[in-house]
Amino acid sequence: MQEFARDVMRDFCLSCRILEKQFTQFDTTGSVSFTVFNELQGTMMNKGLLWRLKDTAHHLFGNDDGARDIAPMIDWTLGYIFHECVKLKEDAYQHERYGLRYRTLSRSLQGKDVEPLAGRMEEVLPQTQESMTREVQRIRFLLEQTKLMLCNYYESHAGNRLLARLLHDRDQLVRSVFGGHYDALLRGIYEDKPERLYIQAGESLVEGGRYAEAAHAAAMAVNLAPRCEKARQLHRQAVTLQNNSSNRRAIDA
Repeated sequence: MQEFARDVMRDFCLSCRILEKQFTQFDTTGSVSFTVFNELQGTMMNKGLLWRLKDTAHHLFGNDDGARDIAPMIDWTLGYIFHECVKLKEDAYQHERYGLRYRTLSRSLQGKDVEPLAGRMEEVLPQTQESMTREVQRIRFLLEQTKLMLCNYYESHAGNRLLARLLHDRDQLVRSVFGGHYDALLRGIYEDKPERLYIQAGESLVEGGRYAEAAHAAAMAVNLAPRCEKARQLHRQAVTLQNNSSNRRAIDA
């Protein structure tokens, strides 16, 4: 469950970054990339990022015995987002391919008897654009609500070292996605002791043999809580391991 919780946070943030980039493009040009949404979704045999997020969320929120009450709603929302993106992908395909094809055909029929018949088809194009606008608005709304619900859910993962390591390693990604909700996310998990994030991340990095990074994380914990003996002890341990590792490499060389 700890791995699933980490993966949901990671894949949600990665998906948000891709989607928001597409939505910013939509605000400017009125279009999104079919190719991007096709890769984001993937196929049953080669699932994309958003499909993997939906599946992992279902495993996490459906099987975590310690899950908070909001968990089923997050699972539902992520599934809804996935299917809205499927609809947006199809509209993007129609907008890119069929819209262009229509304009080409329309020009070829100018001055011919059937031009009035073909001209009626132009009424469909704005409807596709309207559908895309509604889908973008819905997905944006759902993503924002999901961030708020995740802030609540992750309160039950205060001891998850894998999550802490992700929050440390991908700090800029998580900050950029959660924006004004980032502080609420950390407070929900670590309450009034944010140094716990860096202690747990440092412990996980030590276990993974990444001693220099562990020392850096521990130093951040000490900076936040200079009197925290656990943080100082972790920093000493990580520095010692880093030095010993460097000495062994020097001897081997």
